[in-house]
Order: sequence, then C-alpha cells, then structure tokens
Amino acid sequence: MPALAPPVADERSALREYLAYHQSAYFAVCYGLTDEQARSTPSVSALSVGGLVKHATGLQRTWMARVAAAPGAPPKDTRPFEVITKEFAEQHVMRPEETLASLLHAFQTQNAESLRLVETADLDAEVPVPEDIPWFPTNTKAWSVRWVILHVINELARHAGHADIIRESIDGATMYELIAGLENWEPQPWVTPWRKHADA
Repeated sequence: MPALAPPVADERSALREYLAYHQSAYFAVCYGLTDEQARSTPSVSALSVGGLVKHATGLQRTWMARVAAAPGAPPKDTRPFEVITKEFAEQHVMRPEETLASLLHAFQTQNAESLRLVETADLDAEVPVPEDIPWFPTNTKAWSVRWVILHVINELARHAGHADIIRESIDGATMYELIAGLENWEPQPWVTPWRKHADA
C-alpha cells in the first residue's frame, strides 16, 4: 500500500483506485495485531479495529448489492426491523469467537466484489432510495451508481480514520510505519489479491 493512491486517467479508474486505496488501509491498520488487541476498545469510543473491519465489510455488501440490482431494488429483507437493526449494531462488534484473520478474509472477498462492480456497473444507472429506512431522505427517489460508489469510498475513509486512532491507542503505531511493516510482511493467502493490485 503506497502512501498515496496512484494517478488516474478517467472517472472509472479514479473510482476504482480510490476505492482500492481505502480498502487497503484496513490491512495496514491491522498489521501485527493479535485477536485480543483487534477486539479491544482502548479509547472512550466503543469501537474496535476488528469491529471496524467487520463494519467496512457489511457497508460495502449492503451498498454494492444496490449497485448490482440497479436500476431495480435488491431483494427485500423481510425480517423484522428490530432484527435488522440488531444485526447492524453488531456489525461494529468483534465477538469473542471471531478472529481477525476471518474478518479480514471476509473483507477481502467483499473488496473484490466491490471492485468488480465498479469496473462493470453503469455509473449513470439509478439506485432507488429505500423507503423503509428512517435515516434515508424522503425527498429523493434515486441516487446514481456513481453517487453510491463515492459514498462507499467516503464511508471507508471515515472509518479507516477511526481505526487509525484506535490502533495508535493500542500500541502507538501510526499509519506510515504500519504501511512499511505490511509491505515487508509475508502475506497470508487472503492478502495476496490485494497485494497484487497494490504492486501493479
């Protein structure tokens, strides 16, 4: 992972490269952590590094399902709203039985699907705004696929910043030294696709 995203030639390559860049930040911030450290909440926030990886996976899955279905809507979740919101809340929590390796594996799998959709989706296609989620606007009927991808990039960047602060609170490590450590690390199999992209 370089310190800056690579140069881009057009809109689609810009979307892809910045998405890939912010995805890769989560591997750097996790470099060298144990499961216990990844699960810990060392700041006044209830967030953990592992919980943020889990959330970054879930938010991509949700939004990219909408991209994949555009201009239609994804299959409706028929579960009770309370069940859905409980699951959403638990996206931020690394449970005792979860490992950092398993969370990063799921994250990498979703990253690949997100990048595939950025490469192939119609950026102008309309993505219907859900009508059954109270925090979404009621005066907007649809977003573009372009808007959704930019929103995902924004969300990943925001939460990567949260993860930076939590990581520094754990052991004092900052992003530049973590990037350097990760670049010299013998990767696990689930990191290889990302490293191939980062080294290209």
